[in-house]
Amino acid sequence: MHRIFSIFCLTMLAAASGANADKLTLDAIFEDSTYSAKAHRGAVWLKDGSGYTTLEPSQTVQGARDLVRTDPATGETSVMIPADQLIPDGEDAPIKIEDYIWSPDGRKVMIYTNSKRVWRQNTQGDYWLLDRDSGAFRQIGAGFPESSLMFAKFSPQGDRIAYVQKTGSKIHDIYVEDVATGAQTRLTSDGSETIINGTFDWAYEEEFGLRDGFRWSPDGSKIAYWQLDASGVKDFTLINNTDALYPTLTTFSYPKVGETNSAARIGVVGAAGGNTTWMKVPGDPRTHYLVYLDWAANSDEVVVQQLNRRQNTNRLMYANAATGDAVIVHSEQDAAWLDPVTDFRWFDGGASFLWVSEKSGWRTLYRVSRDGANEQRLTGDFDVVRIVRIDTDGAYAYFTASPNDPQRLYLYRVALDGSAPAERLTPTAQAGTHSYRVSADGRFAFHNWSKRNRLPVYDLVSLPDHDTLRVFEDNAEAQAAFDALDIGETEFFTTQGADGTVLEGIMRFPPDFDASKQYPLLVYVYGEPAGMTAADRWGRSLALWHILMTQKGYIVATLDNRGQPAPKGRAWRKSIYRTLGLTNVDDQAAAYRRLLAERAYLDPDRVGIWGHSGGGTSTLHALFRHGDLFKVGVSRAPVPDLRLYDSIYQERYSGVLPDDADYYEEAVAINYAHQLEGKLLLVHGTGDDKVHYQGSERLINTLVEHKKQFQFFSYPNRTHGIREGKNTTTHLMQMQTDYFLTHLPPGAR
Repeated sequence: MHRIFSIFCLTMLAAASGANADKLTLDAIFEDSTYSAKAHRGAVWLKDGSGYTTLEPSQTVQGARDLVRTDPATGETSVMIPADQLIPDGEDAPIKIEDYIWSPDGRKVMIYTNSKRVWRQNTQGDYWLLDRDSGAFRQIGAGFPESSLMFAKFSPQGDRIAYVQKTGSKIHDIYVEDVATGAQTRLTSDGSETIINGTFDWAYEEEFGLRDGFRWSPDGSKIAYWQLDASGVKDFTLINNTDALYPTLTTFSYPKVGETNSAARIGVVGAAGGNTTWMKVPGDPRTHYLVYLDWAANSDEVVVQQLNRRQNTNRLMYANAATGDAVIVHSEQDAAWLDPVTDFRWFDGGASFLWVSEKSGWRTLYRVSRDGANEQRLTGDFDVVRIVRIDTDGAYAYFTASPNDPQRLYLYRVALDGSAPAERLTPTAQAGTHSYRVSADGRFAFHNWSKRNRLPVYDLVSLPDHDTLRVFEDNAEAQAAFDALDIGETEFFTTQGADGTVLEGIMRFPPDFDASKQYPLLVYVYGEPAGMTAADRWGRSLALWHILMTQKGYIVATLDNRGQPAPKGRAWRKSIYRTLGLTNVDDQAAAYRRLLAERAYLDPDRVGIWGHSGGGTSTLHALFRHGDLFKVGVSRAPVPDLRLYDSIYQERYSGVLPDDADYYEEAVAINYAHQLEGKLLLVHGTGDDKVHYQGSERLINTLVEHKKQFQFFSYPNRTHGIREGKNTTTHLMQMQTDYFLTHLPPGAR
């Protein structure tokens, strides 16, 4: 009876939608800003707790921006750096501020500008130094090529600046520059195309998120740094056939599954120069990863985390900066894999540290004594999703979590002495997904909140009461435009996966939904450990495209299978170990079979699926192994053969070759390509440095071999996101829309 009433309500609400409501178009979604959310990410907390800074329209130079400090409690503002102080000698306009770094005493500031992209982020650029007292303004790294400095940072005393200098792929060396004189000291001199000092190769950057590879000692006397040796790592080459008369090549080290990795080691060198002391970390550097480095709450030791190649053992060790001798103080193992503990923090002057572990079955915070002998559990039987601030003075850890609702996310805090359980700070009335950047003293936070049909709101809140002090951006104009759209109902639902595990999902209905008729079901899938699709948050242009498809007569659904990073415990996330491609897609298939059986308005003869990257791989598995269910699919930038992907990511989830060869053989989608019966559109960018075009070419050969008809489209020189070039995104989405309209007929029947 309840189910019938729910269907009746959906039908009546759809019928009551405004006849004059707006319809979406691809141009409105991807070309103009009508429905685009404005962000507010430019605010930076000052480390001294005196407020935050933002870039505001200049009071002195038209078209430029001043750096302004705001008192969070009162809202009072003052200009810290007027734009006219950022005009280089001989120029008539200030430099563009892309980022800025304060000296420890706040009297000097480095301005980052003229940046360029290194794989994913703009981590190479120019740095300029402003002395606020004298007004002196000069460029750091004088004499080096344009945009060739990386990760510049002040010494703890503020008298020197260290940076990596990189020219193309030929030089990766660390320098120290005197703030007062500009004198440069080169600390490493062996940097080359394959010897990488102070930064990382493609795989470490992409899969461990490591970019900045050096650390000042607390007393400023030394620098600890990573060095990677990529010699012996096989190169991958991207071919650009369009920008010149003859092809141009981009070649870079890329270790595929089972292949040789870069060797990593950690050294300590005096900030005034001299020989490097290498830390004597045990184990073959080609079959281990060094995933964390910092000083061990003193200037005599560094703390290092080392993962084995299978990534199921994490060893925490201290290494003596003078001798290199290393001792293991804490070790953890898992039957599947372990993530690096990047939220490592020291307490009580180095007497204990914060550790994050899933050994309880949940992602839990622990306080561990320096010698590793004693530990105290701080959080309970729920997952800590992300630590946002450790306030050692206030004695709290702030983190996001959602103990009872995996589709949403809220702010909590817990006492660092374990004296009280975690408490939720986000108001219960604000259901949805929340993110925070908490001030150094824990009294305030920049807050971002959104829901599935609610554009993000950016505001400043006080803590722990969570009162809104001021709103930075409420996206009211775009929200009004969105609210005027002809939108059907949105349902958050639960169903079951292949083993009966409860799965959460979201379903969108057409505006004129009639429960007495049948509609095609369009499934959006990701399915892998790097992200969720069914969270209750604003989905940007992707959500708008799904709404456009509902307006054309589709029911659109997405759900999170086992293995996706929902806060549902270790067993949920790691159930896909050595079965990635199988368990996750089988969950998807079982869930939608169940929904089709339960909901008569879903047409079992019209079920389509699409996804990008890992979702593209899942789409291939769905079409090849569950072709009786999924009739039409669009697979974008997939990994048809997991053995073609990089070693760090794929071995973490699928195992190590040759030991786990049988698991790979069973889990690669290309081995099931001969079973394709439905309609497939395969799309890939030829310049994809992450998921190589090579995989789609191999899949094409296999499909041709088995006389399987399909459609294929390549985007020359586009990278993994397939977004470079004028109108690329709109072109891609028009093609995808047309493909479903043609092969998965829309509308009620």
